[in-house]
Amino acid sequence: MSDRRPGATAPPLPVWPLTAMFALMPLWWALGAFYLGWSVFGVVLLALLVTRGRVALPPGSAAWLVFLTLVLLSATRLDRATAYLTFGLRFGFLATALVVCVYVHTLVRDGTRWDRVLRPLGWYWLGVVALGWLAVLMPTFALTTPVEMALPQSISGERFIQALTHVRANEFNPQSRTPIYRTAAPYPYTNNWGTAYALLVPCVLAYLTSVRTGRFRVALWVSLPLSVVPAFLTLNRGMFLGLGAGLLYLGLRALVRGNARLIVSIGGLVVLVWVVSLVVPVQEMIDARVSSTDTNVDRMDLYVRTWQAVERSPLLGYGAPKSVDTTLAEEPLGTQGLIWQILYSHGIPALVVFLGWLVLVARRLAAAVSPAGHWLSTVPVIALVVIPVYAYIDPNLSVIFFAVGAGLAAVGGPVNRAPTGPSTMAQPVPLAPWRTRGIGRATVPAPPVPPPAPPPATGVAAVPLRMPQPPAPPAVPPATVPAPSAAPVVPAPRSAPATPPASIPAPNATPVVPAPRSATAPPPSAAPPATTAAEVTAGVPAPRAAATPPPAPAAPAPTVPAAAEAARPPASEPDRPVADAPRQGGTA
Repeated sequence: MSDRRPGATAPPLPVWPLTAMFALMPLWWALGAFYLGWSVFGVVLLALLVTRGRVALPPGSAAWLVFLTLVLLSATRLDRATAYLTFGLRFGFLATALVVCVYVHTLVRDGTRWDRVLRPLGWYWLGVVALGWLAVLMPTFALTTPVEMALPQSISGERFIQALTHVRANEFNPQSRTPIYRTAAPYPYTNNWGTAYALLVPCVLAYLTSVRTGRFRVALWVSLPLSVVPAFLTLNRGMFLGLGAGLLYLGLRALVRGNARLIVSIGGLVVLVWVVSLVVPVQEMIDARVSSTDTNVDRMDLYVRTWQAVERSPLLGYGAPKSVDTTLAEEPLGTQGLIWQILYSHGIPALVVFLGWLVLVARRLAAAVSPAGHWLSTVPVIALVVIPVYAYIDPNLSVIFFAVGAGLAAVGGPVNRAPTGPSTMAQPVPLAPWRTRGIGRATVPAPPVPPPAPPPATGVAAVPLRMPQPPAPPAVPPATVPAPSAAPVVPAPRSAPATPPASIPAPNATPVVPAPRSATAPPPSAAPPATTAAEVTAGVPAPRAAATPPPAPAAPAPTVPAAAEAARPPASEPDRPVADAPRQGGTA
């Protein structure tokens, strides 16, 4: 993909394309290019990835490429020229979402600061909240955009294109005497606004729990309670259902793991919603809307008609939603829910692959252990819950992939582990080989291997010969039986063992006859030789031999010092090998 040499370092990716794409969303909405120009930013991101060179695709990319292939095959079922335009627009949303995921995943894995990566999504949230308050304060606001005026009448007159280019702050029925204004800007329909709100709340909380300082963090904190008012005015039951499912999923995980801090955060969010509900009578407004319209009946009739059409083309669908005259509702077949849109437009195999991708990334993100990873792991769960009633093949799909790309990188990246120290080791710890359990299970670092123990010292050479010996424990010297005519033997003091003088026979003296062994010496089995290996091991110097004439045949046995005598093993214990002698001074 690049002519860079294999050993060269890849240049870092810039963050400004994401900032221009997400943070400047209110500007693109006012120009009428929010939907039509979204894929242009996907092309810019793809060009930067190609220029960088080889990149690692996040988990689930292969499944999404299979899904895109099935979508392309379904284009063979289109039967109108204008349908190719809407098909190309929707396919651009699908491809751009994957590019956003790869781009964000690469940014995080390359070491870009976490707050810089998530900040474009935070600006997008602030824009959604600001335009929501525009809808609250100016319910009838509408704008003819420059893009709408630039398009030919044959294209801008198409119902789908007109909804994208002629912007309104609210969705309402202009023919009703008491219209119900429901927040929509920057989206053409209020259901899209509710879907965006349910998906963005976890992303904002992921930023707040991972970034501790900064004015931008304060702005996000202030926007959270302010966002509840326009959110309630959407009257979106699917939005409340998706958020509730995400919080329930996260709460159960926190309860199983004993994460008290996360449980308190979820409880605080629920309390905030409850307090605002006391001011805004959202339940009464929903009941009034349901009682004054046939929305439930229209939806069920549309779903039945859609399924009947899918049975006639189950593999590839029809390429795009299509308006018919056999339904009670004015909406085309294949709308009012992403499940029905994929079924009708692209077939049953495409729906299976799409659902498989959502389950795969949800299981991968379940391995997150950081607070930011916990909140991001709820995004695919919310997306999975709302697909029966809401569709999000629009910029909201890029929001999902943005959160998924950041979350997948955070599972094994710098957000998931704290720095190890203030030196060069303070960088994120690289991944060790891990164990996997199941499909997309947590990456668990392998346990550290302890260093090998030094081999045990063997042999006499391993024992020092001249190291100082600590005082031996008090021991009772072996009892001796004195001879009747001999004086008792008094042992030398232990504190100052002295070397006995050598016996030098006087000249012309009568040879000294040694006393019997039974009277003055210990039993033969307990009498070791004059200088033993145990004495050398214990560090006791042997008595010096004086220069004497050749000994007489009946020379007396040399006297053994008292300290060495006490160190000898008792007569009943066999002598141990020298290699098993206890070490007294360490190892050589």
